[in-house]
Parts: sequence; C-alpha cells; structure tokens
Amino acid sequence: KTARYVEKKDALKHVAGYCLINDVSEREYQMQRSASQWSKGKGCDTFGPLGPWLATTDEIRDPQSLDMWLDVNGVRRQTGSTSTMIFGVAALVADVSRYMTLLPGDVITTGTPPGVGMGMKPEPQYLRAGDSIELGIAGLGTQKQKVVAYKARR
Repeated sequence: KTARYVEKKDALKHVAGYCLINDVSEREYQMQRSASQWSKGKGCDTFGPLGPWLATTDEIRDPQSLDMWLDVNGVRRQTGSTSTMIFGVAALVADVSRYMTLLPGDVITTGTPPGVGMGMKPEPQYLRAGDSIELGIAGLGTQKQKVVAYKARR
C-alpha cells in the first residue's frame, strides 16, 4: 500500500522498522564544482551500508531516544542520541510524503550525530585507506567497515 501525504500524527504508523546506516561521504568529490551537491558525495558504490538487521516498531518503541556512536581506528569520533535530531522520524516521514510516494521498502535516512570529520577543529579529519570504522545505535546493532582506496573501472 502506498502512503500519500502522511500527517505527522499518523507518520509512525507507516514505519515498518528502524536500522543502522553508515552515512559515508566522499567530501573531495562532493565539493568539486558544487559545494552543495550532497548526492554526489554520498551516492557512490558501497556507500550507505544498512544493517545488520531491521528492528520492528514493536522492538523500538521510541525512535527519538536511542544512543549512537562512531569510532575511527578505535577512537571515538561521534557520540549522540536520536533525541537531538533536528527533525524527528515522524516529521521526516510526513515531509518526505509531500513530494514523493512512499512505498513498502523505502528507506529514509535521518542524519548523523555531532563529530563529523569535515567539521573538526582546528582541521578537518577525513577517512583514509586502511582506516577502520565501527558504529552503532542502541537496539539497532553495530557495523564495522574498513576503508579501501578507490580503483577506477576500465
């Protein structure tokens, strides 16, 4: 069943569950010729891994109270909670339904906690080949990835 123009008060009725996604960004490529082009820096092959599982809405009663974290090479880089999201899940579902038909299986990503490498002071810190990333959200599991260098296709 499709969802059209979902009201915020009804939005969570349209959610099947919640999962962890690593919101990977390739900033150099993203910033080339267009500092505001997010899809270019986030839409590369292997970016945005989902999982390890889908927690159903009966398992996650309040999506706005989940602790989340990310480590790079064993060093904590990001710590946060879904309680600090600018827009909650219900607001996001309602908003997205205004300009796109929501279908079963659609995934809406919600953002990332404070500590993004691009915003680090005094100097940004970007991922490099060989870096290990581990991240998690309470109730949604953990992920581990290793950064590998890009190899151009023929």
